Amino acid sequence: MASILFAADQTRGCATAQPRTARGPRHPLLQGERPTLCFAEMTIQRMDNVLIVVDDLEAAKAFFAELGLELEGEMPVQGRWVDLVVGLDDVRADIAVLRTPDGHSRIELTKFHAPPAVRAEPDPAPSNTLGIRRIMFAVDDVDDVVARLRGHGAELVGEIAQYEDIYRLCYVRGPEGILIGLAERLG
Repeated sequence: MASILFAADQTRGCATAQPRTARGPRHPLLQGERPTLCFAEMTIQRMDNVLIVVDDLEAAKAFFAELGLELEGEMPVQGRWVDLVVGLDDVRADIAVLRTPDGHSRIELTKFHAPPAVRAEPDPAPSNTLGIRRIMFAVDDVDDVVARLRGHGAELVGEIAQYEDIYRLCYVRGPEGILIGLAERLG
């Protein structure tokens, strides 16, 4: 995989991405104009979590636990503050937060009791549906993870494919139609 070297501009607190690889750029992000990152203009600290609304909270927790995510906590939520944040009235929900083994990313699973959750159309939504479609996880052995997730009702969306000599990749659909990607780095 191509590495990216950032050339810093000390006067503006910015860095320009410079791809560096023996065979040239391999990914569209590494072609053409170089992105400039300005740290002085940064407005976020990090991505905290991704919310997934589910109907079967226990099945979703088991699915993500099989991937290696660890339960960080769970609790019921309700009250005016929840209503204001999500823009719904009289919300009652149970949430579970799971974190990745490296501790840097989290998934929040939410089961709405009131108002009831609504399904997107079509169900399950295909990979090219507008909006957030999948979460990609780096794994050590894609075949092993797919086999383990099948025990939780997961199905391959297409096939396990190899991208050059860099990755083996696939999409897997789990409970509630949750779409995840798995990437095994080769070599």
